Amino acid sequence: MAYVRKEIGVGDIKRQEEYCAEVFDRITANGARPLAMVDTYGCQQNEADSEKIRGYLAEMGYGFTQDEFRADLIVVNTCAVREHAEMRVLGNVGQLNHSKKAKPGQIVAVCGCMVQQPHMAEKIRRSYPVVDMVFGPHELWRLPELMLRYLEKGKRVFETTQSDGTVAEGIPQKRDGSIKAWLSIMYGCNNFCTYCIVPYVRGRERSRRPEDIVAEARELVAAGYKEITLLGQNVNSYGKDLDTDVSFADLIAMINDIPGEFLIRFMTSHPKDATEELFRTMAECEKCAHQLHLPVQSGSDRILKAMNRHYDSEKYLQKVELARSYMPDLVLTTDIIVGFPNETEEDFEETLRLCEKVRYDAMFTFIYSKRVGTPAAEMPDPYSREDKQKHFDRLLDVANRISAEKHREYEGKTVRVLVDGETGKEQYNLSSRTNGGRLVHLKGSKELLGRFINVKITGSNTWALYGEPETED
Repeated sequence: MAYVRKEIGVGDIKRQEEYCAEVFDRITANGARPLAMVDTYGCQQNEADSEKIRGYLAEMGYGFTQDEFRADLIVVNTCAVREHAEMRVLGNVGQLNHSKKAKPGQIVAVCGCMVQQPHMAEKIRRSYPVVDMVFGPHELWRLPELMLRYLEKGKRVFETTQSDGTVAEGIPQKRDGSIKAWLSIMYGCNNFCTYCIVPYVRGRERSRRPEDIVAEARELVAAGYKEITLLGQNVNSYGKDLDTDVSFADLIAMINDIPGEFLIRFMTSHPKDATEELFRTMAECEKCAHQLHLPVQSGSDRILKAMNRHYDSEKYLQKVELARSYMPDLVLTTDIIVGFPNETEEDFEETLRLCEKVRYDAMFTFIYSKRVGTPAAEMPDPYSREDKQKHFDRLLDVANRISAEKHREYEGKTVRVLVDGETGKEQYNLSSRTNGGRLVHLKGSKELLGRFINVKITGSNTWALYGEPETED
């Protein structure tokens, strides 16, 4: 059945606002303000979703806490990308028995990608009576309605209907922080890599309209945000489902034209859709960071084909060379999966060789995690966990060595950074990021928070740079 784009109407969102008001009247009737806790797992898109959840909850009348024993409502926003994340979520949800016993009437909701899988939703239904509400990513826009239903009937609510997904504008957001902001530009994925559960739980690719994205970006800049990260499962596919000719590169240029001092980042890019137009636009737009996360996943053409990645190692290396020709200072990072079904010693060696050629600034490495419902889960996998762990350790050694070497090249140089947080340490009490996203620890006044400054790099290790703010003349 062909995918049909579904946009949630203004009237539907207005109705959710009315539900918020009804919930507000119910939960604040005694004059006290109840507290909510939102616990988020997984990717940046989940973080952005949690900002919408908090936005709705604030309109319903909730304040916020990070203490489960004080919370009247706990929302656990889950991830399904790896088994370890799911097991961690289930363990933590099970432990909420203690807070629920200590605080009678506490409501526990579990949402996100994990529960969009039918077998996981059923597992929660049968084995986790502590959970009162379950809803998938496609139903997030209906949270006030689901909340009111639970309050009225007192019965468990499960909403995990399989769907290609929707686009909903106008959901309130309560953002985490005041310097850096997530800005979702699209949802879902059409790529169906054989190891990945995302298209099954997030639905098909749906792009937000460019005028809505640019309007939100303007609001963020006006509110003082200094870093805006554009989010999508594959941002390079932006706009292909719309009746406009605005590409992802065009969108970057449109946001770049907004007056103000801020930085544009984005993630994640699929190599098959990374174009010369994108690289040229990144180079030409002064507000666009010269940072690219380009997941290769494997250096073996045989494994890449089995993964359904639609490129080979040669094409990938050509993309890297092209990007660096436009941006010689490009900071390049990647994801790599070790131990994909039937990955041989030679396949793994090809991955190591590719990493040595590219010399990534950082690599995010993972041991393959079987996901129920994906094609790779049915593939023969004769190699042991111990074999995969040995390969993983070798890859990690290569990643750490190259990263340390790359970081040493910064020593003695002056770089521009955005001071974005406090470390809680006496020495190097501030954290910051370079244009390319490299972490720089500083010692300085809190007044530097939210400012772009020049920093002299005085030291480094595998994971970070260390520097001193340069004094202004």
